[in-house]
Amino acid sequence: MSQKLINSYSSILCPLCSRPTNIITDQESGELICTACGTVIIDPHQQESSGWINTDSEEVNFRSRTGAPTSLAKYDRGLSTVIGKINRDASGRQIDMSMRTRIGRWRTWDTRTQTNDSSKRNLQAAFVHLYTMKDALGLPEHVIEKVAYLYRKIQERKLIKGRTIKGALAVASYIACREMGIPRTLKEISKITNLKEKEVARIYRKVMVELDLKIPQVDAVKEIIKIGNICSVSEKSKRAAIRTLIGIMKTESAAGKNPMGLAGAALYLACKDNDEELTQAKIAEVAGVTEVTLRHDLDLILHLPELVVRN
Repeated sequence: MSQKLINSYSSILCPLCSRPTNIITDQESGELICTACGTVIIDPHQQESSGWINTDSEEVNFRSRTGAPTSLAKYDRGLSTVIGKINRDASGRQIDMSMRTRIGRWRTWDTRTQTNDSSKRNLQAAFVHLYTMKDALGLPEHVIEKVAYLYRKIQERKLIKGRTIKGALAVASYIACREMGIPRTLKEISKITNLKEKEVARIYRKVMVELDLKIPQVDAVKEIIKIGNICSVSEKSKRAAIRTLIGIMKTESAAGKNPMGLAGAALYLACKDNDEELTQAKIAEVAGVTEVTLRHDLDLILHLPELVVRN
């Protein structure tokens, strides 16, 4: 955030505590934060999508509306024109009856020409499903943009042929979540899209090969938080599990292990140490692994040196 923008908000009041002197700027995210109550006063990501521009010159200083922001998650990227349904001209006067029929035909052909291509119709149907998945998975807007970008790449390489739109969207969503560090498993996404996990995994392997993608490993620390929240584990146990997991990751024993299994095992051990009742079956179910895998990872943790595990 520029110094000019920071100065322009120097006199802003916090909506909760009304103390302008306690507002600071987060250097990484650019957000303005009240140090007294922790309220985020201005989020620059929300500002970018507002559609307003400032015009600064010696003669004029005003704001003008630029329209809705463009988005990859719209089949036309938000660039298409639309003939309005209000039968009034630019001056606000009613359009006479002789012109209404002609304008109605213009509207019809305008709508038809926007989706006269099969690829556009495919994108239109896909992004309707995408926003349904967004609500079910709780994904932020920047991840939706990434999913839309990946889906367009899949469509360009003609990988949709012979596969369902939902399957390709599920794969694009999973890849985007992995790249953005959001803990969503293939099983979760498959369940939400009402598809078989094996089918989605098959499409995922094909897309990874064709697009030559390299995605990061699952962050097991975030998986501990996710599993702990679902199982209603205390914050003390979650922090102990994270310390245990970080200690395991420093050793060679974690190589080749399922991060979900290690996260579940570390959390189970932390709950046991803090006298919290949580069964292996419950953790295995939430983590998406078998109880046998969980017990193998528990055995691995228990045989590590005490200094490494309890660091």
